[in-house]
Amino acid sequence: MEKLAYTLRLCTPADLDRLLVLIGKHAEFEKAHYSPEGKKEQLHAALFTEPVFLTCVIAEVDRVVIGYATYTFDYSTWDAAKFIYLDCLYIEDEYRSYGIGKHLMDWVKKTGEENDCVNMQWQTPDFNERAIQFYKRLGGIGKDKVRFTLPLNLRF
Repeated sequence: MEKLAYTLRLCTPADLDRLLVLIGKHAEFEKAHYSPEGKKEQLHAALFTEPVFLTCVIAEVDRVVIGYATYTFDYSTWDAAKFIYLDCLYIEDEYRSYGIGKHLMDWVKKTGEENDCVNMQWQTPDFNERAIQFYKRLGGIGKDKVRFTLPLNLRF
């Protein structure tokens, strides 16, 4: 496979339209319901308004956003310590296997280390075998659990 020139950087407000497209593709890939309605404003607030709740790292090729990773900080009761949570990692299919995913993971990992996090956590659907193998190669340790969602607000 030939080398691919790409850059990683923090998301800016100008990236939101393209980010919404990628989020839609990510949701479709994970067989999840997704509606972009109202999301641009909500993401803008979460990413760029104090207090910042979400951070997004963009991967781009030739100034086109082709992937992203988002993360938050949370607290572990069991560890009695802060951890970094990788909420989403997505790269368009034709740009996979170039090392972009590893570099996005490294960015989030380094951020966690710089912020004294005890660990980095994330999840992927059990049918996403490619991602599971990727995460295992990086040293990730899977835990068998069932994730539940309880809707709290009908506006979504």
